[in-house]
Amino acid sequence: MFGFTLIQTDGSARLGRIRTSHGSIETPVFMPVGTQGTVKALTPHQVEEAGAQIILGNTYHLTLRPGDELIAELGGLHRFMNWSRPILTDSGGFQVYSLALSRKIDDRAAVFRSHIDGALLELTPERAISIQQNLGSDIAMCLDECPPFGTSAEYLREAVARTVHWAERCRRAHAHPDQALFAIVQGATSLELRRECAAALIAMDFPGYALGGFSVGETAAQMLELLEPCTELLPAERPRYLMGVGRPQDILAAVACGVDMFDCVLPTRNGRNASAFTHDGPLRLRNARFKRDSGPIESGCHCYTCCNFSRAYVHHLFLAGEMLGPTLLSLHNVAYYCRLMQEVRQAIGEGRFGAYRAVRLARWGATF
Repeated sequence: MFGFTLIQTDGSARLGRIRTSHGSIETPVFMPVGTQGTVKALTPHQVEEAGAQIILGNTYHLTLRPGDELIAELGGLHRFMNWSRPILTDSGGFQVYSLALSRKIDDRAAVFRSHIDGALLELTPERAISIQQNLGSDIAMCLDECPPFGTSAEYLREAVARTVHWAERCRRAHAHPDQALFAIVQGATSLELRRECAAALIAMDFPGYALGGFSVGETAAQMLELLEPCTELLPAERPRYLMGVGRPQDILAAVACGVDMFDCVLPTRNGRNASAFTHDGPLRLRNARFKRDSGPIESGCHCYTCCNFSRAYVHHLFLAGEMLGPTLLSLHNVAYYCRLMQEVRQAIGEGRFGAYRAVRLARWGATF
């Protein structure tokens, strides 16, 4: 069921298509994050109307609540959340690093306490695969170890070796032919370790590959310096996924290096905090200057928010603490990211991505 077609290139930027049992995905693509079976503040219909082709769910959160076996009993994650298009599930490795309490990681498993109720839990590579198979996602991710920025060179090498070892175990445990399993390249800011990690994972012949361990504390300059050489390590005939990186300028930089897939919580997180993305930079709708502004959030945007409500109204909703405010801005922001990616795909197809990127960066300036 799963496949990837590289349609066209413009420099290193790639226009492609991913095929899954729940439909095709045009790449480069942005995936709104639906961590707990929902893109925060939005209905699945709103997410689809905004232009989303695929969303992301999370193994760690969904197995804690409501439980992967319950979701399987109720027909899988697609049916449970009423989303008919593709879903990618993260393995939970990043959440073990970022959320779990009292974690202990060795080659066998990650043992940790739930951030919800303190219950002691164990996540092995086999269990991570079992959870994702119960969820029924179209794309699953291998369990990896995402070491924090600034980890010692000795531990970093150990974490990379563990990531490779866990990928081997995930590959053996994975048994759903209609679900693609992607491997994750780790190595922090060490190109040497990332090269070793990528080579070992490529030898296992996964259907797709991700770059993990970015946006975890390193500077933007450090990440951008590594993006091109790290992306070049990955097979051209497989989809390439940059995990958790979502500033618009960083997405364009990664597309220029040949990355195909992106996810980030920024559109909805910023939307819940009264910040809107636009082609002229961010708008902070709590600002008093919007009190009498009758214009849309962004001129030329065809999302439901911009077609029906003014900046003044959204400003009022946030000052009044109304739930509709976060919904309307989250909806606009998701639509903005989807529109940005559609423009990127069109520019690559017309052989003008470099010019498109230059115009976008010039209009954004240093605003994001």
